[in-house]
Amino acid sequence: MSMSSEANSDLYFRQVPVGPMANFAYLIGSRTTRDCVIVDPAWEVPKLLELARADDMTVTGALVTHYHPDHVGGGMFGFEVPGGVTELLTHANAKIHVNKHEADGLKQVTGVGETDLVRHDGGDIITLGEVAIELIHTPGHTPGSQCFLVRERLVAGDTLFVDGCGRVDLPGADPEAMFRTLSDTLGKLVDDVTLFPGHDYGSKPTSTMREQRKTNMYLKIRSLSDWMRLMGA
Repeated sequence: MSMSSEANSDLYFRQVPVGPMANFAYLIGSRTTRDCVIVDPAWEVPKLLELARADDMTVTGALVTHYHPDHVGGGMFGFEVPGGVTELLTHANAKIHVNKHEADGLKQVTGVGETDLVRHDGGDIITLGEVAIELIHTPGHTPGSQCFLVRERLVAGDTLFVDGCGRVDLPGADPEAMFRTLSDTLGKLVDDVTLFPGHDYGSKPTSTMREQRKTNMYLKIRSLSDWMRLMGA
């Protein structure tokens, strides 16, 4: 487990390894209001809630990068993860923030109801105290995948890993959309943005976009045709 903080900053930010699939969950909040949200609470929900309580923080929501069970709990593709967002809702007065293109899939996979959700467009901002979290729609791995940008930190789910990117061969994935996401949407981020991925699949748990543009082969591909050949499409 690692913790990032800034002197004299309102930002509360923790990266937490969880579960058997090398996942990262994140706690993001305001030190002033003592409110925080959990990014992708699929595994070890009681542990995440206890970490927040130990830091004198109250969990008021969940941010969902995408609806696969290893990020939200529930089941699909014959794969079941107990707990997840449904367990969070039993222990916290929280709303689940999800991209509008992902909401119906999230309901199907987890069984949560419409009243549990807040549907978002790309570009929406969630504010906790002085902390603004920008929701970036990043389709490719799933139609409604989203990343979260806060104080030059990119919480990327399964869109971008350290020296990797999310799969585009599962139902609902779109290799062309992933290319546009990586080359256009995330390509606009400045070099000093730090990548915080959804899985610990790389040589280290974080990296800067500057480093990734040098070492991540998926960020180096310049043409859609080259990308589609690499993806076998």
